[in-house]
Amino acid sequence: MTRELDRPDLEVVHDDGSRLVAGDPVGDDAAVEGALRPRTLDAFIGQQRVKDQLGLVLEAASARGRSADHVLLAGPPGLGKTTLSMIIAAELGMPLRVTSGPALQHAGDLAAVLSSLIPGEVLFLDEIHRMSRAAEEMLYLAMEDFRVDIIVGKGPGATAIPLELPPFTLVGATTRAGLLPGPLRDRFGFTAHMDFYETADLRAILARSAALLDVALAPDAAAEIAGRSRGTPRVANRLLRRVRDFAQVRADGAVDLAIARAALALYEVDEIGLDRLDRAVLDSLLRRFGGGPVGLSTLAVSVGEESETVETVCEPFLVRAGLLARTPRGRIATPAAWVHLGLAPPPGSAPTLPFAELGAAGAAEEPEPA
Repeated sequence: MTRELDRPDLEVVHDDGSRLVAGDPVGDDAAVEGALRPRTLDAFIGQQRVKDQLGLVLEAASARGRSADHVLLAGPPGLGKTTLSMIIAAELGMPLRVTSGPALQHAGDLAAVLSSLIPGEVLFLDEIHRMSRAAEEMLYLAMEDFRVDIIVGKGPGATAIPLELPPFTLVGATTRAGLLPGPLRDRFGFTAHMDFYETADLRAILARSAALLDVALAPDAAAEIAGRSRGTPRVANRLLRRVRDFAQVRADGAVDLAIARAALALYEVDEIGLDRLDRAVLDSLLRRFGGGPVGLSTLAVSVGEESETVETVCEPFLVRAGLLARTPRGRIATPAAWVHLGLAPPPGSAPTLPFAELGAAGAAEEPEPA
């Protein structure tokens, strides 16, 4: 869609009743993330395929004067799912209500949220795969027939009271689409699978963010930060703010290539985006366990972290960068990991492409079978 945001005072209602009006000055620290979020599809950088598809869905719904189909946004963290939910509400000219799967542990929790919706409102349900089963089953009927059944009483005397709901648009976000049951996935009229960003898109995002933050960012410095951002806008914006702080305190405030590299070195972000914990995992795997295989729990204990932290925070990027592999026997380091840490790989290891040659998406084509 091409029209500009016609509701600059877009109201966001959280499930605890708190309200936020986009654009209000609520303090630099609290508002900086929201200030960097684009408010229209045209201003949203990257994900062109998703933008084109979603634009058609929203424009058609607006032309019909009806609520848009329910939308499922799937993809790794930090790619813009929450931002897109706000854009959907803005493009439809409707308020946005925000809640999350972990907050809906009982059917009554979901019924309370649904019963307070106004016609056409957009309900953003983050981490939708973490809803309880009872709330999930209630959501089926609400999405399809805009109705929920409230159970009053227990046992043989229990009575179901139907409660009609106004038409609304559900926007669900998930980082693990595979955990959603089929009946729930099938009730979404549009599913968007979001991919990691190309370096060129990240450079454009950084240029826009630098302008909003009033930071003088040189193009080569933007390229340097983009190359260390793991293909993720959230990481890129976080690194930009830290580089800005470094330039403000230790230089004249302008960010050139040398300043960017010095700041990123201070914050222990290396040339392909590995941070301290990533390097600790790799270093332990290589030096203590000879490259593996080693079990996840053993590897986590060796770096003083929980297994879930290593599995969900470190491993996805290390695997995508071609530095670590998961096998039935445990985690193993690839030859590229030895090279990256400046160590000699064990004899007989097959060569692996470095991350820079894998592209921003971090994936190389599989070779054809012999």
